[in-house]
Amino acid sequence: MQEPVCKIKKLQAGLFFKVVDSRRAVYYLIFMQEYWNPWHGCHKISDGCKNCYVYSSDCKYDKDSSVVTKNLAFNLPIKKDRKGNYKYPSGTMFGLCFTSDFLLQEADEWRDECWRIIKERCDCNFFFITKRIDRFTECIPSDWGEGYDNVAVGCTVENQKQADIRLPVFQLVPIKHKMIVCAPLLEDMDLSNYLDGIEELSVGGESGINARVCDFDWVLSLRAQAVERGVAFYFHQTGARLKKDGKIYRIPRKHQHSQAKKANINFNHKAIG
Repeated sequence: MQEPVCKIKKLQAGLFFKVVDSRRAVYYLIFMQEYWNPWHGCHKISDGCKNCYVYSSDCKYDKDSSVVTKNLAFNLPIKKDRKGNYKYPSGTMFGLCFTSDFLLQEADEWRDECWRIIKERCDCNFFFITKRIDRFTECIPSDWGEGYDNVAVGCTVENQKQADIRLPVFQLVPIKHKMIVCAPLLEDMDLSNYLDGIEELSVGGESGINARVCDFDWVLSLRAQAVERGVAFYFHQTGARLKKDGKIYRIPRKHQHSQAKKANINFNHKAIG
């Protein structure tokens, strides 16, 4: 039997990949099945970092989140079982560096090995978000070209200032699958000039006891901008303090995703899980 070709085509709304092999094309529903955190720790660089959940979590254990350390699970995607098979099956979606930033300067010495792992697991998919898109071209492998088919990147912006700084850079870098992540959403934003080539706009309020208010009108404004440009829109969480119709609602962490879903404002976002 001919071996399947390791190629992943168009990333669609909701993290759907079309996987093509040498025998047939078939759609697989891919979701964040595993979190791969090859290193831990980060530095606060903008307003969105103020109440970082990693810092809040580490604080409970007297851990300094600003110290960047390599994790024991560095090789997670290529771990094998006793029979020599990968522990994580083909099609697994790995959320990459969710307790740090994949483009963090302190991780430069480790990143090439991560790219090697990503290439080895070309049958799996990888997604990371970053506030350091300005470092992207310094951090990609020599064979990146226009991007790897199995890698999606989300550029995070929390306010208009950071949108105007980061998104012009994001527009220019070669990435096959681009998303904009407005989280935590801190103010009303105009992203209409930055939506070309974007596959999804994901929006969420801030969580935690010190969370800043997310106004539902800001969410609806971003949705309208996405719909006008035919870009998928995903309201992924309300945040802990959501303002709607002039009233501020305090929403427990366990309900922030479900309440966002109940708002029923997603556009062209395929339900996952």
